[in-house]
Amino acid sequence: MNYSMVMYIIGWILNFEAAFMLPSCLVAVIYQEKCGISFLITMAAALVIGIPLTVRKPKNKDFHSREGFASVALGWMVLSMVGSVPFVISGVIPNPVEALFEAVSGFTTTGSSVLTNVEVVPRCILFWRSFTHWIGGMGVLVFIMAILPLSGGKNINLMRAESPGPSVTKMTSKIKSTAKVLYQIYIVMTIIQIILLLIGKMPLFDALTITFGTAGTGGFGIKNDSLAGYSPYLQYVVTTFMILFGVNFNFYFLLLLKKPIEALKSEEVRWYFGIIAAAVLVIFLYIRSSYPTAEEAFRHSAFQVGSIITTTGYATTDFNLWAQVPRTILVMLMFVGACAGSTGGGIKVSRILILGKTIRKELNQLVHPTGVKKLQMDGRLISHEVLRAANVYMIIYILIFAFSVLLVGIDDFDLVTNFTAVATTLNNVGPGLEMVGPTGNFSAFSNGTTLVMIFDMLAGRLELFPLLLLFHPGAWKKF
Repeated sequence: MNYSMVMYIIGWILNFEAAFMLPSCLVAVIYQEKCGISFLITMAAALVIGIPLTVRKPKNKDFHSREGFASVALGWMVLSMVGSVPFVISGVIPNPVEALFEAVSGFTTTGSSVLTNVEVVPRCILFWRSFTHWIGGMGVLVFIMAILPLSGGKNINLMRAESPGPSVTKMTSKIKSTAKVLYQIYIVMTIIQIILLLIGKMPLFDALTITFGTAGTGGFGIKNDSLAGYSPYLQYVVTTFMILFGVNFNFYFLLLLKKPIEALKSEEVRWYFGIIAAAVLVIFLYIRSSYPTAEEAFRHSAFQVGSIITTTGYATTDFNLWAQVPRTILVMLMFVGACAGSTGGGIKVSRILILGKTIRKELNQLVHPTGVKKLQMDGRLISHEVLRAANVYMIIYILIFAFSVLLVGIDDFDLVTNFTAVATTLNNVGPGLEMVGPTGNFSAFSNGTTLVMIFDMLAGRLELFPLLLLFHPGAWKKF
C-alpha cells in the first residue's frame, strides 16, 4: 500500500469539501442565519488537516487498484464525517450518529433522513443537505480528477473504484478528459433542469435544491410532503430529469459525437426504458381508480417509478397506501436500479442483464452440452473478468443484505419496515415502506442499527468492494 498517495488524495478531498461548503455560507448570509458559522468552523478544521497533506506531492507515485479502492473508501468516510459536523454544531441533528447518517445519506445519494420536520430546518442546512447529493452523484474523486492530475495514467484505478457498474469505460483516451466530459454533461443537464423549473415559477432556492437532488438521484426534500405540493408541470419536469440522470452518461457522449445509431445499440438503455414503461403501465392500471383523473394516476405512476428505479426517492403521493402489487413492483425496482455509469444506485440494469444472459447460457448448455456460446452485450463479448465480478458482486450483495436485515431486526420493528429499510439504504433509494415510507423517516432506529444502515449506504454507493477491501489485511501491506 502506498500510504503517502492515499493520504495525499484524502487531503485534497478535505480541501475540496471545504470549498464545497462556501455556497452554504452564502445562503446563510442571504437568509441571515447564524448557524452559518457551523460551516466556517468545519471549513477551517478541514483545511487545517487537508492543506498539510497536499503541500508536497508524494515521491512514490505508484498507484494500483488497492490504492484506488482504499482511497475511495476512506475518502468517502472522511467526506461523510466532515460533512456531518455542521448538522451537529448547528444543533439541527445533535446526535453525532444520526448526523453521520444524514451526511452519508446525502453523499451516497440515498435520501433517507432522520429529520421529522424539514420545513423548520435553516435554509443553509437544507441547501447543504441537497448539495451533498450533487457532489456525491457523479463522485467527488471524479471531480478531483477533472481538476487535478493526480497520478498520471493510473488514475483509472480511482475511477474504477468510484464509478457504478460492472465495468468502467473510458470515453476519451485520457481519464482526466473523461472526467471533464462527465462533469460537463452533468453540469449542463443540471442547468437545463434549473431553468425549466424556474419557467414553471418555482422559487430559485427550491429549484436549486430539488435539481441537486434530481441530478444526484438523491431525493432530500425541502418540504414535508416532498414534491406533492408542486404543480403537475413541475412534477413532470422532475420525472423527466430523474429518468434522464439514470441513463448511462456514455449514451449522452455518443449522442454528442453524433453517433445516435451506436448509442441506440446499448441494450442496457433499451431495457432501462422498457422496464420503466412496463412498470408505469401496470401501476397505472392498478391505481387508476384511486385518483380522480387518468392524468393524475399516470403522473403519480410515472413519477414514483422514475423516482424509485433511479433511486432518487422523491414522492408526489403516499405510495405506502397503494395496493400490494404496485408496492411490490416499487420494491423490485429498488433492487434493479438505474444504468451503470449514471448517478443512480441499485444493482444496475447492466448487471441484471449480464446475470440473465449467464442463466440463459447455462440453460442452453444443459440442452446442448456440446454447444459453445459466447456472451455478448451491445455486440461485444463480455469478458470473463466482468462475468466473475458480477457473480461475486451478487454473492456479497445477498450476504450483506441478509445480515443487515438480521441486525436491523434487533430494534424489533415489523419485517416490512426492516426489509425495505435495508433495501432502500443498500440500494441508495431513500424511502421504503411502512415506518420508513414516503411520509416516515429513520429517526426511530437505535444508534446501533443506524450504524448498520450507514455501512449499507456506503457499501451500496461504492459497489461493495472498496469498502470491504478495508477489512482485508493484505491490502495494508506497505511496499
